[in-house]
Amino acid sequence: EVQLVESGGGLVRTGGSLRLSCVASGFTRFTFDEYAIGWFRQAPGKEREGLACITIDDGNTLYEDAAKGRFTIFSDNAKNTVYLYMNALEPDDTAVYYCAADSTGLGSTSVYDFDAWGQGTQVTVSS
Repeated sequence: EVQLVESGGGLVRTGGSLRLSCVASGFTRFTFDEYAIGWFRQAPGKEREGLACITIDDGNTLYEDAAKGRFTIFSDNAKNTVYLYMNALEPDDTAVYYCAADSTGLGSTSVYDFDAWGQGTQVTVSS
């Protein structure tokens, strides 16, 4: 099963930017370019929500409203890595951010469509 490791979280002031990284490894049944990789977040007391997804083979992207206009998802296939660039951050963006892999490669922002998850990285936005 594929393993995912997120990094890049931290403390940032309102209006600041962060770039999160998700490195994938441990491919057995599928290669990296057969996957769709998504970014999600979960704030305390709230359900996990989808933000963005990229299908690796063709680079198509999908964004939810919370991410549109401020967040960008992109991949470096040579490094088996997917990034989430976030700008104009607000306190409501404070959450644990997760990346996840969908072996069907179809592309989705639903938590139910992903079969492997990273451990998460904390993002805190101060006012």
